[in-house]
Amino acid sequence: MSKIKVLIADDHALVREGIAALLKFSNDIEVAGEASDGIEAIEQAARLKPDIIIMDISMPRLGGLEATIELKKSDPDVKIIVLTQYDDREYISRFLKAGVSGYLLKKAVGSELINAIRAVSRGEFYLFSAIASEVVSGYIGRDSLGSQEDPYERLTDREKQVLKLIAEGHSHKEIANILNISVKTAIAHQTNISEKLGINSKTGLVKFAISKGIIKLDSS
Repeated sequence: MSKIKVLIADDHALVREGIAALLKFSNDIEVAGEASDGIEAIEQAARLKPDIIIMDISMPRLGGLEATIELKKSDPDVKIIVLTQYDDREYISRFLKAGVSGYLLKKAVGSELINAIRAVSRGEFYLFSAIASEVVSGYIGRDSLGSQEDPYERLTDREKQVLKLIAEGHSHKEIANILNISVKTAIAHQTNISEKLGINSKTGLVKFAISKGIIKLDSS
């Protein structure tokens, strides 16, 4: 029986090592590779073809959400389990919309992660128990309030990537290099973002990104 090939994407080497060490105790799971940010995760996924990607949220360059969106575009069948310290409803909702197969909190690392990997490999969906409660509460709240458009959802996937990088303090040149686009295109994206959100200052975009949970002040 072939093993479940897993790719671990997290910007902290100690976390990756800890997860890898944990998974070695499972005879049916193999750590195929590691990535320290979203761009590396995309590159490694294309090269290694893992069965499941364990994805952190807060990472430099391309974060977990942005990487997930790109990965699902190139391979809609790719299975991704979010493993994070964040249980914010904003994050949960966006990752579920992006098509992840599971969402776990890092405090659950242990047998729960192994169970999640096995469940997702069978085609099942896996949510940490506390997250499941948040999902239910979110849907109930949405029904009671009616459908209100989230301004963030007006942005294209690329604009969401650019917004995150702007909020992290990257220059247009740095954004162009990270996303492999021209500086002119990076500037155009920022202009479009500002118009769609009605925010004309970089400080305003940063505040918006923080308020929507796109970046964290204590990012870790």
